[in-house]
Amino acid sequence: MPNLEFQITGVEAAPPGIAPVLNFHLAVNNRSLTEEVRAVMLQVEIQIQAGRRNYNSREKEKLCEIFGPPERWSQTIRNRLWTVTHAKLGKFSGTTKAILPVACTFDLNVTATKYFYGIEDGPVPLQFGFKGTVFYAASDGWLQAQPIQDKECVFPMPPRVWRETLDEHFPNSAWLSLHRDVFDRLYAFKRQRGIPSWDEAVELLLAGDTKKEPRRRKTDQNERELPFTARENTTVTA
Repeated sequence: MPNLEFQITGVEAAPPGIAPVLNFHLAVNNRSLTEEVRAVMLQVEIQIQAGRRNYNSREKEKLCEIFGPPERWSQTIRNRLWTVTHAKLGKFSGTTKAILPVACTFDLNVTATKYFYGIEDGPVPLQFGFKGTVFYAASDGWLQAQPIQDKECVFPMPPRVWRETLDEHFPNSAWLSLHRDVFDRLYAFKRQRGIPSWDEAVELLLAGDTKKEPRRRKTDQNERELPFTARENTTVTA
């Protein structure tokens, strides 16, 4: 029977598309050379091994929303599920390679996004858990199926890869999801004050001075007002 081993050898941003995606490079080795693998169907669960790295004071402050006060991290910090992805491998003998695509988001309601946004430097240990089915040709020529279980590997992902991937799609921007009634109030404030950008509206509110004239800031030539689409939860960029 096939004896498959899995290893993540690298990660890079996928070519520009509709949404930001990271491509993890997967190497698969069949230690049993007596059977030819016809196909592999994989389900891959990726977890952030948050407890296997150190954090500086700035990172700890940002991550309190996830793990609570740092003095309690010995009890609260644990693996966090990032995502589940899938892959299909074709016929091979010995070794083969594949790509594991992982979609990324700048939605700070997502725990993984909060985590990566709070990390400044140093690799993030990711645990990859593999499940699925391998199809192979037995010695008598008949096609056989064998489940894949309890296969894991760990990959230290540089956080800059995640940041650069998001920056490519959302340069110098962050996203905030608001309930529609809150957005309507913010939108009314922006219109009534004649404030040209969301940044300036939020700056006035943060300053606590809603009567002050908005500060006119120099805008980049590539910066533009983003279109608004009404949703249950409305997202604005800041």
